[in-house]
Amino acid sequence: MSNLAHNMATIRKARGFPQSQLAELIGVSRPTYAAMEQGSKDLTMSQAERIASLLRVDLDELRKGQDMSAAINPEKALAKYKQVILNALQYGADSTDGKITKTKLAKLVYLADFTWFYENLVPMSGMSYRKLPRGPVPDIYFRALDELEEDGIISRQEKGKAILLSMSETAPAPTTKLNPKEQRMIKRLAEAWKDKQTSEIVDFTHNQLPWQICREGEVIPYSLITQEEPDAVYGPAKSKL
Repeated sequence: MSNLAHNMATIRKARGFPQSQLAELIGVSRPTYAAMEQGSKDLTMSQAERIASLLRVDLDELRKGQDMSAAINPEKALAKYKQVILNALQYGADSTDGKITKTKLAKLVYLADFTWFYENLVPMSGMSYRKLPRGPVPDIYFRALDELEEDGIISRQEKGKAILLSMSETAPAPTTKLNPKEQRMIKRLAEAWKDKQTSEIVDFTHNQLPWQICREGEVIPYSLITQEEPDAVYGPAKSKL
């Protein structure tokens, strides 16, 4: 097996992509993609470049015969994911008290990731979202919130059954891991849902195709969002994007 084929399989699994999803995104059948990972089917240059982009690594890294743990780097991915969370919180918190429910924040982050994929065919954070009762949400969302609270960056308050989150300081959310276009999308999505009820954004995401057709506990493929009409992707943010 070539280094390229081996690394494709290693990073794909680490990113949580099923073979069928990457196959669809590069325009081949799943058996053909499987053969590429097994090294029995050659890739074109454009296919290799596309796969590298989807897996968020350089093509040269994908070809190297070395340990790919540095390329995968889960802590680096978590650092970016935290910035997505903080920017969604900053721009999506209620106008009157600067707070947002834990569930609503999770939805804003999900929308940022899947809307970004809708436009660019690559996820913003690359986290694996599952269909959970109050999801879609990645398991690491809860760890990220705990760490942000432990570091004194966000504050948590219980109000009845709801958990409210807010920024602990007035300083702007960090953006060092986000490019300007990603920052603008998070801001516009969050501001479009600002001051709307949590139930509204829950209903919106649960009416989307990715949630509708996946089974409970299943990882939701990003590619499913591309089958939606714009209104079902952008919602109230359509006029702002």
